Amino acid sequence: MADIYHEIPPRFQVEIDREKCRLCERCTVNCTYDVHSFQGERIVTRSENCVACQRCATMCPQGAISILPGKISFAPHYTYSERIRRIIYEQASTGGVMLAGSGTDLPYRVIFDDLLLDAAQVTNPSIDPLRETVETVTYLGRKPDRMFVTEGDGKLTVSRGADYPNVQLSTPIVVGHMSLGSISYNACVAILRAAKEVGTMVGTGEGGLHPDFYEYADVINSEVASGRFGIEPRYLKEIAALEIKIGQGAKPGHGGHLPGEKVDALISETRMIPKGTDALSPYPHHDIYSIEDLAQLIGALKEASRYRVPVGVKIAAVHNSAPIASGIARAGADFITLDGLRGGTGAAPRIIRDHAGIPVELAVAAVDRRLREEGIRHLVSIVAGGSIRYAADLVKVLALGADAAMVGQSVLIAMGCRACQMCHLGNCSWGIATQRPDLTRRLDVDIAAQRLANVFHAWTEELREILGALGIDSVESLVGNRDRLRYVGPNPKVAEVLGVKHAGEPWSD
Repeated sequence: MADIYHEIPPRFQVEIDREKCRLCERCTVNCTYDVHSFQGERIVTRSENCVACQRCATMCPQGAISILPGKISFAPHYTYSERIRRIIYEQASTGGVMLAGSGTDLPYRVIFDDLLLDAAQVTNPSIDPLRETVETVTYLGRKPDRMFVTEGDGKLTVSRGADYPNVQLSTPIVVGHMSLGSISYNACVAILRAAKEVGTMVGTGEGGLHPDFYEYADVINSEVASGRFGIEPRYLKEIAALEIKIGQGAKPGHGGHLPGEKVDALISETRMIPKGTDALSPYPHHDIYSIEDLAQLIGALKEASRYRVPVGVKIAAVHNSAPIASGIARAGADFITLDGLRGGTGAAPRIIRDHAGIPVELAVAAVDRRLREEGIRHLVSIVAGGSIRYAADLVKVLALGADAAMVGQSVLIAMGCRACQMCHLGNCSWGIATQRPDLTRRLDVDIAAQRLANVFHAWTEELREILGALGIDSVESLVGNRDRLRYVGPNPKVAEVLGVKHAGEPWSD
């Protein structure tokens, strides 16, 4: 007897206009999820396989394909929504943990959208960025706690005392950690080229660094994760920065996971693991069980890199991020990265991705405030990520206390990603989250790099526009300047945690 219980109504309905279709079979070639097949004199579709990557519809020369919401509906039920029922049905069939890529698709409130900017008017006049300098250069790393001014020979000399390694960014945007393996070789090269052009920094992810990528070493932030994949002397010495990954926004308290289907010969060589095996990094670092242990690793990495580059620590945004960050700063880290609830990933258990962590807006405000109260804010720079979607989010996260914003999903979307959340399968129709040679060549490196550089240039120009409207002439003056934000959301407690006044409240108490 057939198992009728696994016959779940498809999420999407693929329709072909038979009048327009010329049976060119391009859809059968471009779809990587076995939706389209040519049978006899007709294209046949299997809508149950569709993930809405939109490749077939985009590449159809006749515009004959439409991808619509599924026509068979679940009966309405508030508690057991369609999403919940699909999860139960799938787990009843597989008995396994459900994986997903991208960031959470649950409708958590985006606090950035509840914040407005307080523009300058008369007493604090605006600045015209077309005619006056508005500085966007940012430095990541430890800063001196005081300046020294000496007089001699009729001249004043200013010195900083101790000098610490910093990374100079032309714009306060860095690309988050996406490893070769989670994304394709072509995608990695495109991101590195764009970063080189713009003057920013790119994270390697926890997969080591392919030899071809060392020509971009001056924009690379090497990640040291719990699995220690691909770590060797060159990886620690010939780069711009080092970062210890403790946590990730898409999976707090969880290790990394690269499915074996994506570990081909290229990834095997780079990660120093057998071909076809899952790359599973442990949940904790087995040499870090205290701040003292973390301080020891930070010191070891500084020594290994000859004290030439800043060493950072990346943590997921959780309820006690502020005291954790305080400990990290005192342990000798030069920068701290906070990755929020909505952060993306190549593969994570859905249960973790969708239900663990807190929004980065809350975490970055709490961390910035705690470090200032303790008088140690100068010891570290703060990088914040986890759904920095466009320039408005960038400006707001800086005002909440970050020195720079970390972007990931926006980078992939700029290159053509449709956010279908199937990165873990390795079948990306757009050649981004895959290692299949027939698919990776679909991503044109030159075009992808230019599109990404265009996005960064646009965001930087919009940042200048907003800074000018706020009457601020440098990014440094915006960092932690929560007076320039106003809250318009429904929860006053959120405004309190953020340290932001409600709309209509004046600057003074």
